[in-house]
Amino acid sequence: MQFAGSHILSVTQFERADVETIFSVADRMEPYAHRRRVTKVLDGAILGSMFFEPSTRTRVSFGSAFNLLGGEVRETTGFENSAIAKGESLYDTARVLSGYSDVIAMRHPAAGSVAEFAAASRVPVINGGDGANEHPSQALLDLYTIKKELAGRGRGIDGLRIAMVGDLRYGRTVHSLCKLLCLFDRVQVVLVSPQELRMPGEIVEDLRAAGHEALESEALEASIAHVDIVYSTRIQEERFSSQQEADLYRGRFRLNQTIYTEHCEPNTVIMHPLPRDSRETARELDDDLNDNPNLAIFRQTDNGVLVRMALFALVLDVADEVDAHARDVNWYTAGRFG
Repeated sequence: MQFAGSHILSVTQFERADVETIFSVADRMEPYAHRRRVTKVLDGAILGSMFFEPSTRTRVSFGSAFNLLGGEVRETTGFENSAIAKGESLYDTARVLSGYSDVIAMRHPAAGSVAEFAAASRVPVINGGDGANEHPSQALLDLYTIKKELAGRGRGIDGLRIAMVGDLRYGRTVHSLCKLLCLFDRVQVVLVSPQELRMPGEIVEDLRAAGHEALESEALEASIAHVDIVYSTRIQEERFSSQQEADLYRGRFRLNQTIYTEHCEPNTVIMHPLPRDSRETARELDDDLNDNPNLAIFRQTDNGVLVRMALFALVLDVADEVDAHARDVNWYTAGRFG
């Protein structure tokens, strides 16, 4: 695809070569994300950060990524703090705020809303999550994490074995990740969920049409026994019709160190898009996994900054200019990010 000036709304925009381009640029962002170098390639540029649904990691990660490239961030959080609360349409909001920004990162609870906003925007828009639909930058950082975790074992994404566990019906991160995996070869996907929270059928069929093995199961232990990655998700309670309905599924699939030791291969990587639900009634990833070296959830969040820096650099067409606007820093303490 042509990145410069483009919206990033869905992973279906990408070919495999596009994903590899993003990952190559993300690799080059590492010294800047780790504060060993400083670049001002986006000096004077403004990110409009518009998050109309609760977010911590994604919102701050987008902002940090833009700051690390030398740009500035202007934020709107929550409907109550925006003109939408006064009845303004997405069209009008887009026309106005795109006049104040060079690029916009947006999250909205309604599926398709970010694309609707982007259609009226005068600047590129990056989808930070639209309801239960998609979360393209999360899927990219997840796949980038998988690539890096497997590279240390001499493996690539082709031939990946992955179990996705939890709320697969409403979990937009797994929807987007499955769509990205369709670009690769010989992937085995085990989809572990309650019957009522199964992966949408069209996504399962897309996996199979791509030549992948896609199995559906309700048995956690058997499903995680022979995989490279266990990707856990929380129950998306905000998308259920009631709290009582969500509570029916909370805590159904829990992974702790005992289950991991008894059923997983020794080097199985544990991933989660976060936040993980640490309440006693949930604990889809138990705290006793925190010292497990294969728990990659915080490496995922670090990788999110790299990937989002890469997306900004590509969309604003400065990927080849980052180093020219850079300098080394002398306040960096070796080992700070180890």
